[in-house]
Amino acid sequence: MDRSALGKITSGLYIASSMKDGKFNGQIINSLFRVTAKPLTVAISINKENLTYEYIQASKLFSLSLLAINTPMAFIGLFGFKSGRDVDKFAQAGYKTGSTGVPIVTDHSVAWLEAKVVQQLDCGTHVIFVGELVDFDNLAGGLTLTYDYYSNVMKGKSSKNAPTYIPKEEAPPKTVEEAKYICDVCGYTYDPSIGDPEHGIKPGTTFEDLPPDWTCPVCGADKSHFEKTG
Repeated sequence: MDRSALGKITSGLYIASSMKDGKFNGQIINSLFRVTAKPLTVAISINKENLTYEYIQASKLFSLSLLAINTPMAFIGLFGFKSGRDVDKFAQAGYKTGSTGVPIVTDHSVAWLEAKVVQQLDCGTHVIFVGELVDFDNLAGGLTLTYDYYSNVMKGKSSKNAPTYIPKEEAPPKTVEEAKYICDVCGYTYDPSIGDPEHGIKPGTTFEDLPPDWTCPVCGADKSHFEKTG
């Protein structure tokens, strides 16, 4: 079986947010689809290990922010590869409060939806929440970020709790000059030929020559989380 066939299933990148005991949390998802037109319902899939799952179970509410095609990788890293148990994501993102009280991320979003849970389905590692929409609107013009664009153009990866996660395969060793290093947290690849100009690392800088305090520009992981790859 060719796993690339699964990548042809179209989807977007969204931030699903919810609340519990006055606290907010949100995460990147790529599983959202419209279920019915009357009433207006949508469905999302959330991993049971994620804090957002806990918040949705408690409040029976969620919001969805549809990300723009030019969303920065660092912003995706904040909501996609960092846990709300360790980081207050909403202290680093623009948002508003919806009519139900849930947070709605407005930064880098083209539209938003707000829903109340009306059904759920246990799928083992994940739960599918069906939500009836209570409000929705546009935020800005522009295209929505698709998972295809994120993975094939932006070279982004899925977190280990995502339905689209693919375990990495062993790659043959390469020379230092050819070697690239991949972050085992978020999948970002450090390419010496490109460097990390945004953080002062010039093209041609080998991984070994990176400063000791250099961290992944997407998720903030230190150098110990990088492995040589093909």
